[in-house]
Amino acid sequence: MSTTTDTGLQLRSTVTADGMLELTLVDALVREPRPNEVVIRVEASPINPSDLGLLLAGADVTTAVASSSGGHPVVTAAVDAGILRSLAGRLGESMPVGNEGAGTVVAAGTSEAAQALLGRVVSVAGGAMYSQYRTVDASQCLVLPEGTAARLGASSFVNPLTALGMVETMRHEGHTALVHTAAASNLGQMLVRLCAEEQVPLVNIVRRPEQEAILRSLGAVHVCDSSSPSFMRDLIAALAETSATMAFDAIGGGSLASQILTAMEAASSATAAEYSRYGSTTYKQVYIYGGLDRGPTVLTRSFGFAWGVGGWLLTPFLQKLGPEALGALRQRVADGLTSTFASSYTREISLHEALDPDVITAYARQATGEKFLITPNPA
Repeated sequence: MSTTTDTGLQLRSTVTADGMLELTLVDALVREPRPNEVVIRVEASPINPSDLGLLLAGADVTTAVASSSGGHPVVTAAVDAGILRSLAGRLGESMPVGNEGAGTVVAAGTSEAAQALLGRVVSVAGGAMYSQYRTVDASQCLVLPEGTAARLGASSFVNPLTALGMVETMRHEGHTALVHTAAASNLGQMLVRLCAEEQVPLVNIVRRPEQEAILRSLGAVHVCDSSSPSFMRDLIAALAETSATMAFDAIGGGSLASQILTAMEAASSATAAEYSRYGSTTYKQVYIYGGLDRGPTVLTRSFGFAWGVGGWLLTPFLQKLGPEALGALRQRVADGLTSTFASSYTREISLHEALDPDVITAYARQATGEKFLITPNPA
């Protein structure tokens, strides 16, 4: 194996039985690649909302305390007893973190497919990517275009495939337009560009005027600010114009899902030929795919009976696709890394910095428009 070390730092998360989160760096063994495997020197890995659930386990980061063990940082924080009950399956287990990332292949197994990747910059959704080195199957790797830096391909899977998955789900279920919340995020900006290319009407919901400005600058046509006194009026008008009857909600808690269904019902009823006490027959669907608000989802039943609220996750969607369809989506992402599926980062941090309590507080906020990139092997 041509790596210069047999071990590399890896970030791990543990929840103890007495209700404490422990974040640590460990010296993990860099496993020798099997015939169809490669070893990646990880150079960039994003912190996605989907990573934070495993990383922070719902802990109260304001209680975070830093110490050290074996020369490596250790951070502990309290986990509420109510949350602890839902974490029974991981208590006491040291878990690696990081859904996706990119880097250079520095060692390869004997197969032709693995050897072809040696020296190439690839991205992968292999899990445990907050590591200096990662051994994965060659088939998991997406080869980045020649000359593409790892940081540009680090977010090649979760957000791009989520955006594509939303559009594919819309079409599969017979809808023709979309609503998206927390729409100024990196994912939201991708969706604006993708829907413009696909000619899919998109209603974007944001929480601040400056977020609306970001999306307008990208060419977004329909942007509704939930902090505006005219929000419901603006939303109903946008839904009437686009005929959007499917929404993807990143907020989760609170009443926003209910407001979207109510506005969809109002837009549909406005063109109804006659009144029905059961509401319109137009089916309306809200999929919750995030949890920016951890509170209960509150539904005020003012939207008839033709509606649904459910959960949507990327992995189950991808599992329904055949290898050929998934391969086509992955190639589309690779072709659009610097355009449709480009990601931007507000801050790059090392593995050690990822365990700084002040930095943890910053990325735990999940603030719209702020995205952190971990660089396990900084140049």
